[in-house]
Amino acid sequence: MTKPLTPFDGTNIWALLATRADARPHHRVLRWRPFHGPGGEWSYAEFVRDAERIAAGLWLSGVRRGDRVLIHMNNCPEMLLTWFACARTGAVAVSTNAKLSCDELGDIAERVAPVLALTQADLANLVVAACPASIPLFVAPGGDVSMPATGDRIRNFSALLEAHGAPERQVDLTLAPLAIQFTSGTTSRPKGAVFTHANALWGARVGAAHMGLNEDDVSLVYLPLFHIVGLSWLTLATLWAGGTIVLQPRFSASRFWPVSVECGCTFTVMMRFCVMALDRREIPDHRYRLWNCGMLDPVLGQRYRVRVNASWGMTEVVTEGTVSDPSLPCAPGGIGRPAPEYQVRIVDDDCRAAVPGDTGHLEVRAQRGVGLFLEYYKDPAGTEAAFTSDGFFRTGDLAAQMDDGSLRYVARAKDMLKVGGENVAAAEIERVIALVDGVREAAVVAKPHEFLTEVPVAFVLLEEDVSDRDGVLAAIATVCDEKLASFKRPREIRVVRELPRSVNEKVAKRELRRILTEGRALD
Repeated sequence: MTKPLTPFDGTNIWALLATRADARPHHRVLRWRPFHGPGGEWSYAEFVRDAERIAAGLWLSGVRRGDRVLIHMNNCPEMLLTWFACARTGAVAVSTNAKLSCDELGDIAERVAPVLALTQADLANLVVAACPASIPLFVAPGGDVSMPATGDRIRNFSALLEAHGAPERQVDLTLAPLAIQFTSGTTSRPKGAVFTHANALWGARVGAAHMGLNEDDVSLVYLPLFHIVGLSWLTLATLWAGGTIVLQPRFSASRFWPVSVECGCTFTVMMRFCVMALDRREIPDHRYRLWNCGMLDPVLGQRYRVRVNASWGMTEVVTEGTVSDPSLPCAPGGIGRPAPEYQVRIVDDDCRAAVPGDTGHLEVRAQRGVGLFLEYYKDPAGTEAAFTSDGFFRTGDLAAQMDDGSLRYVARAKDMLKVGGENVAAAEIERVIALVDGVREAAVVAKPHEFLTEVPVAFVLLEEDVSDRDGVLAAIATVCDEKLASFKRPREIRVVRELPRSVNEKVAKRELRRILTEGRALD
């Protein structure tokens, strides 16, 4: 079968960076704002220069086209420079979650067989233990940990920056693998989603168009670069527009406004936990014109004096698969409408079109390796199972179309409970519990039951100033009795000090289910 043309034939993500550097050599592309120690600034020309040097260092270390390079780092300039250096050499960047355990990282290293690894000083011992002793490890500064002693295996990252000589120019990279990002995983080990250069260019171009980014925009990036939102939605989209990236190690409520004001930030993606953390802080004069959020919240926009977009996406979809538009209606709580670049449908359990208003399975179609990920790394069975016979990607998410035509996110399919034969959405119970004053956040998961198969259990995080805990619990029970059918009401309500979270700061419900199965307490 003849492959269709793509919008990016004959080019690659490195060529985009080089083009921006030729057009705007002195414009700042990166402003690094760490929590401790000095920051840094790179113009487009300086960034390309340093990435070229690192690419030369990788080449001299034996890295060639198609080789996997493991990047186990928190957000830092070295991580971003190395990712683009891999693109320059034709290597495949495997950026892993910096919170992984040694066993989890070791599993990924065994599966992708990297020829070289890069990390930071505070993560070096873990990477040494998890990766084969045969591969070299370059270590950059990180945290308050001293740099380890260098030797045949452990080398200082600065050696890459001191390298000279350009690697061979790579051609025909458009649909060649560029990166592997591992999904969060729900019930099994994470899958490695393979992205091509065309995927990266798609994410850059489409993301910039969705958000209306231009060369004057300044994007705050605190979400991890090993996550699709931090890398594609923010960083690559800003690069396409020729704007500026302000990079932080992670989200900090105390540093959010000072850095945003100092750098004149105009755009970012706001997660729910970030907004919650900022709620009690004074809002300064700022330049933000747009926040991209998980759902439309007009009240949030009014409070923070910023336009709020709503969107939905996931690792395999590369960029926003749905997005709101101020010219089209979108009900509060909605995730917008299907993005023009994607085909989106909602189907029932029998793969028939769901009736508007009914919850169904969200599926998305675009060209593989361009608008959707190419494949799961060395997992043909998993890749085949992820797609329908007519080419739609099974997202595993549940959604519904509202009366105004916009979409509402319901839950992960695995977030549906089967209570005595009845389907129950955890999100429905969570929304009811959230109505109670004093409740900061709620997460509902299924607990196995001898007769009903499953019953709902609610983990509840209270506001810090709550003094009458028993009163809040009584109010939760009352509102659930009033607004939920008997089979939907939580059989247990557990008050917790914190909720476990995944890489993108969503509640890690897999961990909550494990806690219930093991009968442990969550302090």
